[in-house]
Amino acid sequence: MQSLKHEVFVDVLGEDDCKISFGQLRRFSWREIQIATDNFDENNIIGQGGFGRVYRGVLSDNVKIAVKRLTDYNSPGGEAAFLREVQLISVAVHRNLLRLIGFCTTSSERVLVYPFMKNLSVAYRLRDLKPGEKGLDWPTRKRIAFGAAHGLEYLHEYCNPKIIHRDLKAANILLDDYFEPVLGDFGLAQLVDTKATHVTTQVRGTMGHIAPEYLSTGKSSEKTDVFGYGITLLELVTGQRAIDFARLEEEEDVLLLDHIKKLLRENRLDDIVDGNMKTYDEKEVGTVIQVALLCTQSSPEDRPTMAEVVRLLQGVDLAERWAEWEQLEDVMSREFSLLSHQFAWAEETTHDQVAIQLSKAR
Repeated sequence: MQSLKHEVFVDVLGEDDCKISFGQLRRFSWREIQIATDNFDENNIIGQGGFGRVYRGVLSDNVKIAVKRLTDYNSPGGEAAFLREVQLISVAVHRNLLRLIGFCTTSSERVLVYPFMKNLSVAYRLRDLKPGEKGLDWPTRKRIAFGAAHGLEYLHEYCNPKIIHRDLKAANILLDDYFEPVLGDFGLAQLVDTKATHVTTQVRGTMGHIAPEYLSTGKSSEKTDVFGYGITLLELVTGQRAIDFARLEEEEDVLLLDHIKKLLRENRLDDIVDGNMKTYDEKEVGTVIQVALLCTQSSPEDRPTMAEVVRLLQGVDLAERWAEWEQLEDVMSREFSLLSHQFAWAEETTHDQVAIQLSKAR
């Protein structure tokens, strides 16, 4: 394959540029983007999302940027993802949401330009650190939990129409120079008409973070975001992935949610907290775990709203909601145990019948 560095690019206006209104956003030329990213040098790649790669770049005035280049915007969903991300970010302005600086369009390219986040993502800080790099202490993780909650609350409660993110996870929470969290990657998000039922023909998101009702029905709502937020809280506390097949080797659950519930039942609280955190406030960690489990209940109706989540993180009404959760879990556990016993009995009976049949004279 010919290297990009040896190709010649010209900035050509796209046929549909006149149809797109981007308000006050800065429009970059293709040449500006080329120079900023050193012609999309692979050494400048800092991430990869559902519709393209993200590159580190520097503008002529030395401003550092992150450039998201859509790999194939002509593919099904590609152009829609570009327009959606621009539309959503232009109407959603909040300190905990990623700000869009500008864009670049040609007849064959779609590019989004964001501020460069020096400390990359929460997922990177939890699991991909290079030697000598700073991890996340508990006060920072707590600040990330609150910041992400405020960002989602804004999308759900204060945007008109409201916005569902649909892919909340540690990898999509970026950290600025001061480790303040900002929610990024709105490629899967959707504006919500409160009068409509939000059904998508193709379930998108990240396994382990996707709410069960979204998987089974294709219906997304604010409560699917709440579920993803709850899993993200568990990532913050444990440092682990939402799905990790390595846990099978230790006869543990693949899903982080199931793994945490098992550890709680066995009172193995020390095994829950990320070993990379040397010190932490046990009460605060306990609060975050409880809020996470309230957010990840199987029934969306039982989950709190993000406005309620913010209050629960502050301890308001948490004891009452947690007591209800424990009671519900106890009932579900007994029902599951009863079903398992009945299934095992039925299986044994079936085996006996087969044995009797096999022992009959032929």
